[in-house]
Amino acid sequence: MKAGMLGKWAAGAALALAMTAGSLCAAAQDGTVLKADDARKILPPSVYYKAQSAPTQLRNSGGVKFADGYYVLAMMVDTSGYSSDVATKYQAYFIAEVPIKIGGHELAAGIYGIGFIADNKFVVTDVGAHELFTVNYITDEAMKRPVPLQVTKDEAGSYRLYTGRKYVTFSR
Repeated sequence: MKAGMLGKWAAGAALALAMTAGSLCAAAQDGTVLKADDARKILPPSVYYKAQSAPTQLRNSGGVKFADGYYVLAMMVDTSGYSSDVATKYQAYFIAEVPIKIGGHELAAGIYGIGFIADNKFVVTDVGAHELFTVNYITDEAMKRPVPLQVTKDEAGSYRLYTGRKYVTFSR
């Protein structure tokens, strides 16, 4: 192959690879929102957090199943057995099978405790109740019928994790 043809071939291959990678990233972000009835089929009846097992509220759960088969799931937890300082920050169990972004923060695949706390903050903790980060949450005053926990897709292609009218946005 002549040098000029090799350069054209390499440029074409690089363009095709970039287009394929872009398509895969878009497909990976695209997903199906799971309602409580869908999520409860795969979520456990109790979870481990901070040296205790607590029952989950599967009726208050939701998530996303991405096009590539990975999940992000959340479910409210009965925190009545926890101390008040833990229960304040830990309202739901959060499972991310893939890395995601929440409010500009990178969150590795894993299992976490989450909560909407005072001063318009959303907190993410590890299963030992160690705080990883906080972000500001948004209040959706236009929401007609708030529920304890739900996940929706927004216009930008990201997802919203709600508790009541409060929400944070996450994406892959």
